[in-house]
Amino acid sequence: MISLDTPQAGLAAMLSKAYGERALLECLPAALEPASSEQAYQVQREFLHHRQASIGGWKIGAKSPTGPIQGAPLPAGGIVPTTSTIDRADYPVLGIELEIMFCFKRDIDPGAAPLSDVQVMHSIGTMAASIEIVSSRIAGWPELPKLLQLADLQNHGALITGEFIDYDASFPFASPAAHLTLGGRDIFKGSGSNPAGDPRRLLGWLVQHCRAQGIAIPCGTVITTGSYTGIHFPEEAGLVIGQIASLPPIHFELR
Repeated sequence: MISLDTPQAGLAAMLSKAYGERALLECLPAALEPASSEQAYQVQREFLHHRQASIGGWKIGAKSPTGPIQGAPLPAGGIVPTTSTIDRADYPVLGIELEIMFCFKRDIDPGAAPLSDVQVMHSIGTMAASIEIVSSRIAGWPELPKLLQLADLQNHGALITGEFIDYDASFPFASPAAHLTLGGRDIFKGSGSNPAGDPRRLLGWLVQHCRAQGIAIPCGTVITTGSYTGIHFPEEAGLVIGQIASLPPIHFELR
Protein backbone atom coordinates (compact mmCIF):
# COMPACT_ATOMS: atom_id res chain seq x y z
CA MET A 1 0.00 0.00 0.00
CA ILE A 2 1.39 3.40 -0.97
CA SER A 3 1.22 6.08 1.68
CA LEU A 4 -0.74 9.20 0.77
CA ASP A 5 0.62 11.42 3.54
CA THR A 6 4.30 11.82 2.68
CA PRO A 7 5.99 14.60 0.67
CA GLN A 8 6.84 12.01 -1.98
CA ALA A 9 3.20 10.97 -2.32
CA GLY A 10 2.12 14.61 -2.41
CA LEU A 11 4.56 15.45 -5.19
CA ALA A 12 3.64 12.29 -7.11
CA ALA A 13 -0.04 13.18 -6.93
CA MET A 14 0.61 16.69 -8.28
CA LEU A 15 2.84 15.41 -11.09
CA SER A 16 0.34 12.71 -12.00
CA LYS A 17 -2.50 15.21 -12.17
CA ALA A 18 -0.43 17.54 -14.37
CA TYR A 19 0.53 14.60 -16.60
CA GLY A 20 -3.12 13.65 -17.09
CA GLU A 21 -4.16 17.24 -17.79
CA ARG A 22 -1.16 17.97 -20.05
CA ALA A 23 -0.49 20.97 -17.84
CA LEU A 24 2.37 22.69 -16.01
CA LEU A 25 2.65 23.08 -12.27
CA GLU A 26 3.19 26.81 -11.84
CA CYS A 27 3.74 26.78 -8.09
CA LEU A 28 5.35 23.79 -6.43
CA PRO A 29 5.87 23.88 -2.64
CA ALA A 30 9.57 23.67 -1.80
CA ALA A 31 8.77 21.19 0.97
CA LEU A 32 7.81 18.62 -1.67
CA GLU A 33 11.18 18.65 -3.43
CA PRO A 34 13.09 15.36 -3.03
CA ALA A 35 16.11 15.52 -0.76
CA SER A 36 17.80 12.44 -2.24
CA SER A 37 17.76 10.21 -5.29
CA GLU A 38 16.02 7.56 -3.18
CA GLN A 39 13.15 9.97 -2.53
CA ALA A 40 13.03 10.91 -6.23
CA TYR A 41 12.75 7.25 -7.21
CA GLN A 42 9.96 6.81 -4.67
CA VAL A 43 8.11 9.69 -6.33
CA GLN A 44 8.53 7.95 -9.71
CA ARG A 45 6.93 4.77 -8.37
CA GLU A 46 4.05 6.63 -6.78
CA PHE A 47 3.60 8.76 -9.92
CA LEU A 48 2.87 5.58 -11.90
CA HIS A 49 0.68 4.29 -9.07
CA HIS A 50 -1.47 7.42 -9.24
CA ARG A 51 -1.73 7.05 -13.01
CA GLN A 52 -2.58 3.35 -12.59
CA ALA A 53 0.07 2.90 -15.27
CA SER A 54 2.17 -0.19 -15.81
CA ILE A 55 5.87 0.10 -16.63
CA GLY A 56 6.30 -0.28 -20.38
CA GLY A 57 9.96 0.63 -20.53
CA TRP A 58 12.83 2.56 -18.99
CA LYS A 59 14.99 5.53 -19.85
CA ILE A 60 18.54 5.54 -18.51
CA GLY A 61 21.43 7.88 -19.01
CA ALA A 62 24.54 9.61 -17.71
CA LYS A 63 26.15 12.98 -18.35
CA SER A 64 29.59 11.52 -19.04
CA PRO A 65 31.23 8.15 -19.78
CA THR A 66 32.19 7.77 -16.11
CA GLY A 67 29.47 9.86 -14.48
CA PRO A 68 26.64 8.64 -12.26
CA ILE A 69 23.72 6.89 -13.94
CA GLN A 70 20.05 7.73 -13.49
CA GLY A 71 16.83 6.40 -14.91
CA ALA A 72 13.07 6.43 -14.86
CA PRO A 73 10.24 4.01 -15.60
CA LEU A 74 8.12 4.85 -18.64
CA PRO A 75 4.31 4.57 -18.55
CA ALA A 76 3.26 1.89 -21.03
CA GLY A 77 0.60 4.14 -22.57
CA GLY A 78 3.23 6.65 -23.65
CA ILE A 79 5.27 4.16 -25.70
CA VAL A 80 4.10 4.23 -29.31
CA PRO A 81 5.37 2.70 -32.57
CA THR A 82 7.03 4.44 -35.48
CA THR A 83 4.46 5.95 -37.89
CA SER A 84 2.55 7.41 -34.91
CA THR A 85 1.31 11.00 -34.73
CA ILE A 86 2.33 13.24 -31.84
CA ASP A 87 0.27 16.33 -31.03
CA ARG A 88 2.53 19.06 -29.70
CA ALA A 89 -0.48 20.57 -27.89
CA ASP A 90 -0.39 17.53 -25.58
CA TYR A 91 2.97 18.66 -24.16
CA PRO A 92 3.54 21.94 -22.31
CA VAL A 93 7.14 21.79 -23.57
CA LEU A 94 8.41 19.42 -26.25
CA GLY A 95 11.90 18.37 -27.25
CA ILE A 96 13.03 15.44 -29.38
CA GLU A 97 16.09 13.20 -29.01
CA LEU A 98 17.28 10.40 -31.29
CA GLU A 99 18.45 7.42 -29.23
CA ILE A 100 19.22 3.70 -29.24
CA MET A 101 17.07 1.30 -27.25
CA PHE A 102 17.53 -2.31 -26.26
CA CYS A 103 15.43 -5.27 -25.13
CA PHE A 104 16.61 -8.21 -23.07
CA LYS A 105 15.94 -11.68 -24.45
CA ARG A 106 15.03 -13.04 -21.02
CA ASP A 107 12.96 -12.04 -18.02
CA ILE A 108 15.06 -10.49 -15.27
CA ASP A 109 13.55 -11.29 -11.90
CA PRO A 110 14.68 -9.21 -8.90
CA GLY A 111 14.40 -12.31 -6.72
CA ALA A 112 16.85 -14.32 -8.79
CA ALA A 113 20.60 -14.43 -8.31
CA PRO A 114 22.36 -11.15 -9.14
CA LEU A 115 23.68 -10.80 -12.69
CA SER A 116 27.24 -9.77 -13.46
CA ASP A 117 27.87 -7.09 -16.06
CA VAL A 118 28.96 -9.84 -18.47
CA GLN A 119 25.71 -11.72 -17.89
CA VAL A 120 23.73 -8.53 -18.47
CA MET A 121 25.50 -7.99 -21.79
CA HIS A 122 24.79 -11.57 -22.81
CA SER A 123 21.12 -10.96 -22.02
CA ILE A 124 20.69 -8.27 -24.69
CA GLY A 125 18.42 -9.62 -27.42
CA THR A 126 17.44 -6.81 -29.78
CA MET A 127 18.14 -3.15 -30.52
CA ALA A 128 16.43 -0.32 -32.39
CA ALA A 129 16.35 3.43 -32.89
CA SER A 130 14.01 5.42 -30.69
CA ILE A 131 12.93 9.03 -30.43
CA GLU A 132 12.10 10.34 -27.00
CA ILE A 133 9.68 13.20 -26.54
CA VAL A 134 11.27 15.18 -23.72
CA SER A 135 8.81 17.16 -21.63
CA SER A 136 8.12 18.38 -18.11
CA ARG A 137 5.22 18.88 -15.75
CA ILE A 138 6.91 21.76 -13.91
CA ALA A 139 7.14 25.40 -14.95
CA GLY A 140 10.67 26.74 -15.28
CA TRP A 141 12.19 23.62 -16.81
CA PRO A 142 15.03 23.05 -17.53
CA GLU A 143 16.18 25.40 -14.77
CA LEU A 144 14.93 23.08 -12.05
CA PRO A 145 16.67 21.12 -9.29
CA LYS A 146 18.07 17.88 -10.69
CA LEU A 147 16.32 15.69 -8.14
CA LEU A 148 13.01 17.32 -9.01
CA GLN A 149 13.60 16.51 -12.67
CA LEU A 150 14.48 12.94 -11.73
CA ALA A 151 11.24 12.62 -9.76
CA ASP A 152 9.34 13.91 -12.82
CA LEU A 153 10.27 10.73 -14.72
CA GLN A 154 13.53 12.39 -15.74
CA ASN A 155 11.60 14.80 -18.03
CA HIS A 156 9.93 12.04 -20.02
CA GLY A 157 6.99 12.80 -22.30
CA ALA A 158 6.64 9.84 -24.69
CA LEU A 159 8.76 7.32 -26.59
CA ILE A 160 8.49 6.43 -30.28
CA THR A 161 9.96 3.00 -30.95
CA GLY A 162 11.60 1.90 -34.16
CA GLU A 163 11.89 -1.52 -35.77
CA PHE A 164 13.98 -3.96 -33.75
CA ILE A 165 16.83 -6.01 -35.16
CA ASP A 166 18.99 -8.66 -33.52
CA TYR A 167 21.59 -7.24 -31.16
CA ASP A 168 24.95 -6.67 -32.85
CA ALA A 169 27.89 -6.37 -30.48
CA SER A 170 30.02 -4.92 -33.31
CA PHE A 171 27.71 -1.92 -33.83
CA PRO A 172 29.63 1.41 -33.56
CA PHE A 173 28.00 2.50 -30.31
CA ALA A 174 30.66 5.13 -29.55
CA SER A 175 30.18 7.30 -32.67
CA PRO A 176 27.58 6.04 -35.16
CA ALA A 177 26.44 8.11 -38.11
CA ALA A 178 23.20 9.84 -37.11
CA HIS A 179 20.66 11.79 -39.14
CA LEU A 180 17.57 13.57 -37.80
CA THR A 181 15.25 15.66 -39.97
CA LEU A 182 12.00 17.56 -39.54
CA GLY A 183 9.92 18.39 -42.59
CA GLY A 184 12.88 17.52 -44.82
CA ARG A 185 15.21 19.93 -42.97
CA ASP A 186 18.31 18.59 -41.26
CA ILE A 187 18.32 18.91 -37.49
CA PHE A 188 21.43 16.80 -37.06
CA LYS A 189 23.64 15.03 -39.56
CA GLY A 190 27.03 13.62 -38.73
CA SER A 191 28.82 11.45 -36.22
CA GLY A 192 26.59 11.06 -33.17
CA SER A 193 27.77 10.62 -29.62
CA ASN A 194 26.04 9.64 -26.40
CA PRO A 195 27.06 11.58 -23.26
CA ALA A 196 27.28 8.26 -21.41
CA GLY A 197 29.80 6.92 -23.94
CA ASP A 198 28.87 3.35 -24.87
CA PRO A 199 25.22 3.20 -23.72
CA ARG A 200 25.44 -0.51 -22.99
CA ARG A 201 27.30 0.35 -19.79
CA LEU A 202 24.02 1.72 -18.46
CA LEU A 203 22.20 -1.61 -18.62
CA GLY A 204 23.95 -3.19 -15.65
CA TRP A 205 22.96 -0.22 -13.51
CA LEU A 206 19.33 -0.64 -14.52
CA VAL A 207 19.34 -4.32 -13.60
CA GLN A 208 20.76 -3.53 -10.16
CA HIS A 209 18.41 -0.57 -9.69
CA CYS A 210 15.36 -2.69 -10.44
CA ARG A 211 16.63 -5.48 -8.24
CA ALA A 212 16.99 -3.05 -5.33
CA GLN A 213 13.43 -1.82 -5.84
CA GLY A 214 11.94 -5.28 -6.35
CA ILE A 215 10.93 -4.52 -9.94
CA ALA A 216 11.05 -7.17 -12.66
CA ILE A 217 12.25 -6.44 -16.19
CA PRO A 218 10.15 -8.73 -18.42
CA CYS A 219 11.57 -9.93 -21.70
CA GLY A 220 10.82 -7.34 -24.38
CA THR A 221 10.77 -4.31 -22.07
CA VAL A 222 12.16 -1.36 -24.04
CA ILE A 223 15.15 0.46 -22.57
CA THR A 224 16.18 3.72 -24.21
CA THR A 225 19.64 5.00 -23.42
CA GLY A 226 20.18 8.68 -24.14
CA SER A 227 20.51 11.03 -27.09
CA TYR A 228 23.04 10.78 -29.91
CA THR A 229 21.94 14.10 -31.41
CA GLY A 230 21.34 16.35 -28.43
CA ILE A 231 17.90 17.78 -27.77
CA HIS A 232 15.97 19.81 -30.35
CA PHE A 233 12.91 21.94 -29.65
CA PRO A 234 10.89 22.04 -32.88
CA GLU A 235 8.95 25.19 -33.68
CA GLU A 236 7.09 23.75 -36.66
CA ALA A 237 5.03 20.68 -37.48
CA GLY A 238 6.09 18.02 -39.96
CA LEU A 239 7.44 14.53 -40.48
CA VAL A 240 10.30 13.65 -38.15
CA ILE A 241 12.72 11.02 -39.52
CA GLY A 242 15.70 9.62 -37.68
CA GLN A 243 18.35 7.03 -38.44
CA ILE A 244 21.39 5.79 -36.53
CA ALA A 245 23.97 3.89 -38.61
CA SER A 246 22.52 0.57 -39.85
CA LEU A 247 19.45 0.56 -37.60
CA PRO A 248 16.10 0.76 -39.42
CA PRO A 249 14.91 4.37 -39.78
CA ILE A 250 12.25 5.68 -37.44
CA HIS A 251 9.65 8.35 -38.14
CA PHE A 252 6.56 10.02 -36.75
CA GLU A 253 4.33 12.94 -37.62
CA LEU A 254 4.50 16.00 -35.38
CA ARG A 255 1.42 18.15 -35.67
